[in-house]
Formats: sequence, structure tokens, C-alpha cells
Amino acid sequence: MDALALQLILGRAKDLSAQRLRAALAQAGHAHPDLDSLRCLLGEPPARLQRLGLPPAASAWLHAPDASLIEADRAWVARERIVLLDAFAEQYPPLLAQISGAPAVLYVRGDAAVLREPQVAIVGTRGPTIPGRHTATQFALALSRAGLTITSGLALGIDAAAHEGALAAGGRTIAVLGCGLDQLYPPQHGLLAARIAAHGAVLSEFPRGAGPLRAHFGRRNRLISGLSLGALIVEAAHHSGSLITARLARRQGRAVFAVPGSIRNPLVRGCHALIRDGATLVETPQDVLEKIRGSSHKQEPMPAHGRPAAPPGTPVPLDKGHKILLDALGFESASVDTLVERTGFPSHSVASMLLILELAGAIGSQAGGRYVRL
Repeated sequence: MDALALQLILGRAKDLSAQRLRAALAQAGHAHPDLDSLRCLLGEPPARLQRLGLPPAASAWLHAPDASLIEADRAWVARERIVLLDAFAEQYPPLLAQISGAPAVLYVRGDAAVLREPQVAIVGTRGPTIPGRHTATQFALALSRAGLTITSGLALGIDAAAHEGALAAGGRTIAVLGCGLDQLYPPQHGLLAARIAAHGAVLSEFPRGAGPLRAHFGRRNRLISGLSLGALIVEAAHHSGSLITARLARRQGRAVFAVPGSIRNPLVRGCHALIRDGATLVETPQDVLEKIRGSSHKQEPMPAHGRPAAPPGTPVPLDKGHKILLDALGFESASVDTLVERTGFPSHSVASMLLILELAGAIGSQAGGRYVRL
């Protein structure tokens, strides 16, 4: 049985965290456990595995893993070029390894090395206001240019705007899923997920076939915060899932940032509650950078993944989707509806890309919700 087979078996051991696995192997006599140590658990009676501290479901699976399922997983991994990172690998993200309940295995599409880079999470409501979406994009642009990788959950709204901002800056971004990599959710973000994988990584702790169940998203949120130095919340109502990410970040010892807003906007009440509870109020990306660096004075931007940070005013490189939209705009003003019709892109994607093009100085907005090329 090779290393990949061991990783695939480990990936389907339900409720098995990295900490529980290490503790069980240590109790079984492996003072310095590694992936190969897993062999001593395979085929053992479930009762013995549970006495070692492993969960019942994981114990039953390790006792008798389904060989045909593992072979199907192997074929999928090879076909889709999925990278597996087990908790013993040197490439496993160090910040994530520190949290309680860190996954025993991660499934990665894209560049797994990006998971070890300094990250900031940006999350918020799925139904943001236009200014809220603009804020998320602007923060992601600036933080990405300063050398930080932007991590979010690929959800509609603020998450998508954060990913788009990082991509527009030519930076790196990570999307953490609440389902298997073959069960992309939401499905309308297929193009965005492909762009993220090409400039970062799409990540999941769930094996092939795992659907977007409600319980999975809480687990996803702990990964978003666990990978990051801090979590920035942009527009969140009182009962928003983004507040779960903020609470997890605080529990994990990470910084929590919140963008304030109008008291008449119900979508910022969650942010205001976070600020009352001790989150750092931020108005500019520099506020986030200063807190993360542990300094209150202005410093040089962090190196952006081995390249110098772009100075203010540097044109933003545009990807294929943005170029298509810019061509569709032409040299006469057009509305969002017109651009949706011309490009075939979903309206929320067009709105997000228009914000990025406006920030890049490529277009300007006019009265009546129309846009013009500059």
C-alpha cells in the first residue's frame, strides 16, 4: 500500500482530526508518528481503535476500508490533479496545524504551497449592498498588493468580491469549500473557482462525493480562520455565518477586524456587535496591515509572494473575463443588464467585475447605473 492510498484512507476517516490521530499513534507506541505509522491501525478491531481515542466512525472505517472506493478516489485524484496534504507532511499549513480539530487530510486543487503563505480571511454576507461589495473588493486588492493571500469561502456576495479583488491585483487567493472538490458550491462559481485554482488554491477537508451540507459550512469556517492571521468581516447581519468565522478566529487566537457602517443598514449590525465585543474597527486596509504586523507606524508593504508590491496607481492586470466585459462595454455607456446580455455572464459576476474595472481606472460610473470606458 503506497502513500497515496494511506492518504486516501485517512481522508475518509470521519471525524478524525490531526490531533486525535497523533495521540492514537503515540498511544500505540509511535513516539514520532508519520504517515507510514497509519499502517499499524489498519485492520485493527474497532473496539481497540476506540480505546486509542479514535471516533467510532473512523474506527469502523480504518478496520475495514472500502478498497473499491479508494481506487475510485485514486483515479479521481489523478484525473483532476488533486494534491493531498496529510497532517504529517512538511507542506501542511503551519497555522492550521495549531488549531483544535485540524483536519487529518486536505484536498487541494491548484498550488498547495500557497496554503503556507501569510493570509487574511475576508468574509461577509451573501447579499451585500453595492458599497459593501466595493469595500470587500477594495480591501482585497490592497491587502493582496501588500503581499497577503486572500482567503474566503467562494460564497456569493462578499466572499466572491474578496476573491475577485485578489485576482484583479494579480495576487493569490484561496477558496475553502464546505463540500468535496467535485461538488462545487455554489455551482455558478465554477469559472471563479477555476481562476482561483490557477492563481492560488481551492481547498476542502471533505472527500470526493461529499455534498454541501449545512453542517459542513461550520467546519469550513474554522479552516478559513485557522489558515489566516486574521479575519475581516464586511457586512454581516446579526445571525450571519460570518460571525461564526469571527468567533472561531478569536478562539484560535487570530485577529478579528470589522468594517463599520450606517446604523440604518441591517447588514452591518453583526459588524457593530463584533466591534463592541472587542474586534478591531477598520476603515482602511492599512488598519489591517498595522494590526497584523504588530506595529502602529507605517511600514513598507510585505513582499508579494516573492515580487515587489505594486506602488499606488499601478494598472491592475486584467484576466480574460474582465477583458471580455471591457470589450462588451465598447466605447459607449451601457447598463449592467446590457452587459449581461452581451457577455452571457451572471448579473452578480458582471456587477463584481465592473467594480474591479472601476477601481482599476478602466471604466467610470454614470447616473442611472450606466458605465463608460475611460
